[in-house]
Amino acid sequence: MTPIRTSDHASTTAAPSTRAQAMADGRRADTARRRQRVITALDRAAAEGTEIGVSGIARAAAVDRSFLYRHHDLLEKIHALAAEPPASANTGPAVTRASLQADLLAAHERATRLHARVQHLEKRLSEALGEHAWRESGLGTPVDVDALNQQITHLEQQAIDLRLQLGERDEDLAAARAANRELMARINTPNTNR
Repeated sequence: MTPIRTSDHASTTAAPSTRAQAMADGRRADTARRRQRVITALDRAAAEGTEIGVSGIARAAAVDRSFLYRHHDLLEKIHALAAEPPASANTGPAVTRASLQADLLAAHERATRLHARVQHLEKRLSEALGEHAWRESGLGTPVDVDALNQQITHLEQQAIDLRLQLGERDEDLAAARAANRELMARINTPNTNR
C-alpha cells in the first residue's frame, strides 16, 4: 500500500471546491449577461415608444419570465416604465393606468349617485300617484295640510338638487386637483432630452 501524501490529499480536496467555485462564477456571469439583456431591451422599448410589459421584455431579452420575477429590481423597473406615459410629442394627452382607474372610479361613483336619484324619483312618483288617488277618491287631506306637504316636498327637492350640484362641483375640484398634480409632476420631473 502506498501512503497518502498530504500534498496529494490537499489537491484532491481542493479540486471539488475549485469546480464549485467555477460553477458559481459561471452562474453569476450568466445572470449578469441576462440582466444586461433585460436592461438593454427595456432601454430599447422605452426609446422606441413600444408597449412595455413583462412578457414583451422577456421575449425581447430572450429570457424566461420567471427570471424577471426572481429579480425584483428588474420587475419594478418594468412596472415603473410601463406606468409612465409614452414620450411621443405628437400624441394627445397621455392615458395611464392610474388615470383610467381614476376615470373608472369616478364613473362608478356617478352611477351610484344616479341610481340613488332614480330610486328617490321612483319613490316620489309612487307617493304622488298615491296622493292623487287619495284625493280623487274624496278621502284626501284638507287643502292647507296639502299645501304644507307640497312645500315640504319642494324644499326636499331643492335640498337634493343642491346636494347634486355640490357633488358635481366636488368632482370638478377633484379632477382639477388631479390635473394640477400631474402637471406639477411633469414640471418637476427632470427632462433627460435637454
